[in-house]
Amino acid sequence: MQGRITKVLNMKPPEILSMIEEAAGTRMYEMKKISALKTLEKKQKKVDEISKLLDEEVLPALGKLRNEKTQYVQWANGNQELDRLRRFCAAVEFVQAERARDSALSEVTKIKDKMEELDVSMEKLKEQINEKDKSIAEKTAQKEATMGGELKELSKNFDELEKSLVKEKSVMENHEELLNNERTIAQKILKNIEETKTSILQKEADVTKAENEAADQKQKVDDLTKKLGEHEKEFQGVLAGKSSGNEEKCLEDQLRDTKAAAGEAKSQLEQLQAKIDHSENELKAKKAQWASKQDEATAAQREFDERIKELEVIKASMDSINYKEGDMEAKQKERSVLLATVQELKDKVRVLSGVLTSVQFSYRDPVKNFDRSKVKGVFAKLFEVEDSSKATALEVAAGGNLYCVVVDSEDTGKMLIKNGNLARRATFILLNQVSKKLISQNAQKKAVEVGGKDVKLASDLVRYGDEVKNAVAFVFGSTLVCRSIKEANKVAFHPEICATCVSLEGDKFVPSGYLTGGSRRGGGELLQKLGALATAEKDLADNERRLADIEARISEFLVPHRKYNDLKKKLELKSYDLELFKSRVGQNEHHKLGKLVKKLEDELEAAKQEKEKQGNYDNCASSIKKLEKLIKDHGSQRETRLKDLDKKIRSIKNEMQSASKALKEHASKIERLIMEKDAVVSELSALDEQLAASQSQIKSLSEILEKHKSKVNLIKKQFEEATEKLQVRRKMLQECDSQLNLMNKEQQKLQHKLSDINVERKKLENEVSFKEGKFANK
Repeated sequence: MQGRITKVLNMKPPEILSMIEEAAGTRMYEMKKISALKTLEKKQKKVDEISKLLDEEVLPALGKLRNEKTQYVQWANGNQELDRLRRFCAAVEFVQAERARDSALSEVTKIKDKMEELDVSMEKLKEQINEKDKSIAEKTAQKEATMGGELKELSKNFDELEKSLVKEKSVMENHEELLNNERTIAQKILKNIEETKTSILQKEADVTKAENEAADQKQKVDDLTKKLGEHEKEFQGVLAGKSSGNEEKCLEDQLRDTKAAAGEAKSQLEQLQAKIDHSENELKAKKAQWASKQDEATAAQREFDERIKELEVIKASMDSINYKEGDMEAKQKERSVLLATVQELKDKVRVLSGVLTSVQFSYRDPVKNFDRSKVKGVFAKLFEVEDSSKATALEVAAGGNLYCVVVDSEDTGKMLIKNGNLARRATFILLNQVSKKLISQNAQKKAVEVGGKDVKLASDLVRYGDEVKNAVAFVFGSTLVCRSIKEANKVAFHPEICATCVSLEGDKFVPSGYLTGGSRRGGGELLQKLGALATAEKDLADNERRLADIEARISEFLVPHRKYNDLKKKLELKSYDLELFKSRVGQNEHHKLGKLVKKLEDELEAAKQEKEKQGNYDNCASSIKKLEKLIKDHGSQRETRLKDLDKKIRSIKNEMQSASKALKEHASKIERLIMEKDAVVSELSALDEQLAASQSQIKSLSEILEKHKSKVNLIKKQFEEATEKLQVRRKMLQECDSQLNLMNKEQQKLQHKLSDINVERKKLENEVSFKEGKFANK
């Protein structure tokens, strides 16, 4: 025990505290506390783990679930609200539909009332037209009763004369053509004859040349022979006591004969002088008479010059007019053709406009000074189809958008809906708000690869203006047009394209999962008719513009045409008057005296020339002197002359031998050339016979032609008389026809008015059918 106390005393404070606590019994509680603290520490770790698990997994999942719960609650509330709104909208639409139905029914009733009014108007117009028909029939019967028989007889006579005139003219022209052909043949024969004559002349020239050469040789021989003969004769004459050998008589006999010839020549000269004196006296008297008539000739020449001057003035006036003959008739004919074309185009436009009432958009200006350019019109009329074979595909691609109205902004659309007094409901495409739904370039390239080169973007198949570019992109920018259903199916559902496709037959493929197709009777007719209407309106505008130009041109031609015709008639009258004046002047006394003076002058000139040729008297006087001198000199020169003559005779004989040889050579050459010339002459004779036959034929044809011309002139005269009578009757008939035309025009106006009322009634019927069909579908 003692040891225990010492141990206790030596204990440290914590050990003492522990012993006291154990003795007091609190130790157990400390141990439990420590055990509890350890347990709490373990539990705290688990709590931390649980907290961490809650923070990291449970609480986020719980928050997500709470959000999903909130969203679900909102979705459920939204569905309830949507159902409530749908029921409300359905009720509102039902009420609006009932109101629209009531309004449409009232409009239909009004339209039907208007149609009844139009029916009444049509009946009245038909009655008026029938009355006009009766009036026209009565007027026509009256015209036929009064002028029909005589006019028919005149027309029959006119037609018979016209046929006879045409027939005779045809026969005359045929004979004239035959005559011209025969003359052409004759000209050819003449040409051949000229060529043959030229050849003959050439041959004759050759023959002449050879003959001239032979003649020269022969002349030389003859000259030599003659010279030889003369010398021999002169030799014998000198021996016989003559002055030369050529003389048959001696010098004394020659002197006596020469003196007798001189007396005879003197007598002839005296007779010619008397004739010349008589002619000069008569010429002087006739010239005096001719000079006394000179004033008359001067006046006639002056009048002739004045008439020529008048003709030249008229021709100058005609040339100065800016008009050519036939211009007015050509323009009037062109105007008639254009009038018929314009009327035909107007009827075509009217019919097409009546058929296309569904794409007509009419409105009233919603505000004062409203700019109508803001309203572009119905979309179907704002573009043109380039290829009519794609019209069906484009119509399917556009769908209901074809009937939408394109405007520049939403403000314009609001004004039109509120104050535009629209006749029917309209859907507007707003150019400033509409979105461009264009297919990307990559998708287009891929579509061409998949479907072939015929795959085109719908907007590329139409022509349009820049101002509606956005509207075209909105309607056609997201649609591809393919050639066939197979290609459209492949392109539409290709994963890299996924675009709406339409085949040329009108089958539509939408990538979202539906397609439309089947029979489309009349598919594409709307766009085709719109294209036809646009073409007709364009042609109508062009033809109306051309018609206005022609009308203006005709108005310009009226004055020059009338002036030209007046001058033409005046020119014809003046020309005929001038010809009559020429024939009258040719018969006056001055003209006859002029011819007689000319004849006397010619006779006087011929007498003077004949007097100049009478030189026999002078020759005879000189011969007398010469013979007297020869007689005196003959005795002293006789011996010398005989020696000279004998020497010359021997020389000439030698020359004659060589000249005779050359002459034979030229004779053979001439014979050959003459044979060649004879052949050509034979050919010329044949051609002359042909020419004679041709000229005989020409003469015969000319006589026949003259007979036909006389007959044509006679028939032409009768034809002109019949024409004049017929024109008088036709003028009377035209007056009656003008009254009938006036009635016909009034009747046509009534018929046009009836046609317009009928078109308006059809429009109203279409509108009633449209409204009734629309509400029947609803």
